Formats: sequence, C-alpha cells, structure tokens
Amino acid sequence: MSELKKEKTSYLKEFTKGILQQNPLLVLVLGTCPSLAVTTSLINGLGMGLAATFVLALSNLVISLIRNFIPDKVRIPCYITVIASFVTILQFLLQAYVPSLNDALGIFLPLITVNCIILGRAEAFASKHKPLVSVLDGIGMGLGFTLALVLMGGIRELLGAGSIAGWKLPFVGPGKALQPILIFIMPPGGFIVFGLVMAIALALTRKFYQRRPDAALAAAEAGGCVACGMQSACAAGKLAESAAEPAGNLAEAAVARRETPPAQAVAEKGAQA
Repeated sequence: MSELKKEKTSYLKEFTKGILQQNPLLVLVLGTCPSLAVTTSLINGLGMGLAATFVLALSNLVISLIRNFIPDKVRIPCYITVIASFVTILQFLLQAYVPSLNDALGIFLPLITVNCIILGRAEAFASKHKPLVSVLDGIGMGLGFTLALVLMGGIRELLGAGSIAGWKLPFVGPGKALQPILIFIMPPGGFIVFGLVMAIALALTRKFYQRRPDAALAAAEAGGCVACGMQSACAAGKLAESAAEPAGNLAEAAVARRETPPAQAVAEKGAQA
C-alpha cells in the first residue's frame, strides 16, 4: 500500500512540476522566441501552447517506447524525426479545421520541431523514463507553457488592444475613458510583459518551493540533515547523506577497538608478526 502511495505521489509530482516549479518558459527560460512572437493575443498564445502540449505528450510517449532501441550516436536525429512527424500531423489538422489559427502562428508552428522545450524533454526525461511518467511530464510541461503564453497574451492584448480573446472592452478605445497602449502589442511590449511575468513566477517559486525555517528547525531536532524529510531537495542534505555512511563505519571501528581486550590485541599482533 505504501509503495502504491509513493508511486501516485511521484506521478502527481511529475505532472505538476512544469506548471510553476519548473515552468519551461518562466523558470527554465526555454522557447522564448515563439513565445514573444505569438503572444500578441490570448487566442494565439492558447493555440501555440496547446499545439506544443500535443507534440510534447505524443513525442515523449514514442521516444520513451523506443528509447532502448535507438543507438546513442544517432539519438538526437531520431528525436527530431519523431517530433517532426507529430508537428506535420498537427499542421495538417490546423490547416483543415482551424485555418485562422494556422495562419496566425505562421512559421512558428513548424518551428516547434526544434523548440528547446520539446527536444530538451526528449533528451533529459523521455529517453530515461517509462512511457506513462514521460507522458505526464510532457502534459505537465505543456500546460505550464500554455499557462505562461495565455497569461502573457492576455496582458498584452488587454493593454495594447483593449480587448480579451478578441472581445472589445466597452470602456477602451478612441474617445473613451481609456486608450490602448500600442507598445504592448509591439516587440518591446513583449519583452516588458515577459520580464514582469517571469519575476512574479520566480517570486512564487521561492515562496512555495524554498526550504522553510520550520523544516530546518525540525530537522535539527530530529538529528540534522540525515533525518530531514527534505534531504533530497537540499544540497547540504545530500552531502550529509553521502558522509553519513563513512562516518558510521569509522565510529563502529573506533568502538570495536575500544572493546577489544588487551590480551586479545597482543595475541592478534603476535599472530600478524
């Protein structure tokens, strides 16, 4: 029962880590070029994010399934071939059913093939883990990427065009109470919004995932880093863990020397001579 609970916790962790803690855009700062280019509106950001999620999940699944059959020297070309296949399928689907979104994303849709996020997850995660957890990782990272794009696109569209998802706000426009700030739908506005959103994401990451003082005090009372439940997430804990075994061996040897009777020690030395 305990093993099943640990497995479920691991699956949940892999699924949720990409939303904030390891957000590919706001924390890892990957895929910034298409992100700045397509987030002039909320709909474009949502479309780009969902497209990347689709490719991430399916490419992670396939790469995880064939990871043991790919020669190490040609693994990157193999990954790109798998990713390009799903991008081609996605592009055909958008051309058939959502041509306006396909036109809005433009060249950045086929460039998903060489997106750092997708290729990075294939190399760093899917090639080393089982299919189910690889799919969860891909979906989680894709949702985190989508959330960041929607947030950036919504802010830029609201401030730069006075609308949300194409719906014009009644109090924004020429001759009304508020005027759109056009710089926010231009490249400089993209960098401004990206910097602000990234700062907020990093502040939230430090708040929710940084080691707390009460956890450190509890670890000290329980026996230091080795007894701490957050040992695996702490560099000091890892050093303490690695040092614990040799230190324990030395202590045992010292106790054994103290407990050895003098007569037995003399006999052992005579036998060695």
